[in-house]
Amino acid sequence: MSIKNWITGARVRTLPLAVAPIVLGSASADLVDRCNPLLASLALLVALLLQIGVNYANDYSDGIRGTDANRVGPLRLTGSGLVRPQAVKLAAAITFGLAALCGLAIVLITGQWWLVAVGAVSIIAAWYYTGGKSPYGYAGLGEIAVFIFFGLIATVGTAYIQILEIDPMAVLLGINFGFYATAVLLVNNIRDVATDKQSGKNTLSVRIGVRASKWLFATLLILPVIFNILLASLYPATIIGLANLMLVFPAFMAGVRGKSAKDYISALKLTSFAGLGFGLLVGLGLFVVAF
Repeated sequence: MSIKNWITGARVRTLPLAVAPIVLGSASADLVDRCNPLLASLALLVALLLQIGVNYANDYSDGIRGTDANRVGPLRLTGSGLVRPQAVKLAAAITFGLAALCGLAIVLITGQWWLVAVGAVSIIAAWYYTGGKSPYGYAGLGEIAVFIFFGLIATVGTAYIQILEIDPMAVLLGINFGFYATAVLLVNNIRDVATDKQSGKNTLSVRIGVRASKWLFATLLILPVIFNILLASLYPATIIGLANLMLVFPAFMAGVRGKSAKDYISALKLTSFAGLGFGLLVGLGLFVVAF
């Protein structure tokens, strides 16, 4: 088994979703007080490790259920038979463990021990997305979980550990980045509707259909742009965020007009990078304001 396959199994194209909320949360903290580079770096490690961990966990759980047997997307370690299921499960456990250690470092630095519970819930949610006897990802709740954990909690939590308060701006930023994170999962599930139906995986896209899913996908991409325009009226420097339309527009077109797996994979990549663009550009604008 090559390192390249493990990297592919980690689903690198989803990692921008872990970076953006840390930038946005840190920019929000900088508006209130000052960004703490150490805590921001630890938060980034937690986010990246959780993202990789959930990807391996999803690979393992879907693989042993047979969900990935007929999939048309990128390679999966378990479903393809390239790696023993227990090895993929161990990789997920190790990655979650490393995320927990980084989270514990944050708790020790800030003294906010209640954050241990937040971390534990995040890991449990990551595992039971497709794991366990009744995975909520198979009941159409995956998009809600992604919005909450990779949008709101990641952004608001990053700001909180640096300023020790719930910042309204961080909440707004978390909501709007959450739309991008949700759109990535949604377009992934649109691609897999046919095979998910065969496997009994009732994702949101399976439940509401491809047409309605595409309308929702389009809405999720448009809302952060509207927010960015409104934000620029308060903080003009954040107008730079509208440069992200260079990614949003092709992502929109690829997802809404897509018909093949290749189209939806392109939409997924573009949406992931659009989420990163939103985080970096809007975050930069807020850092300029704070400076």
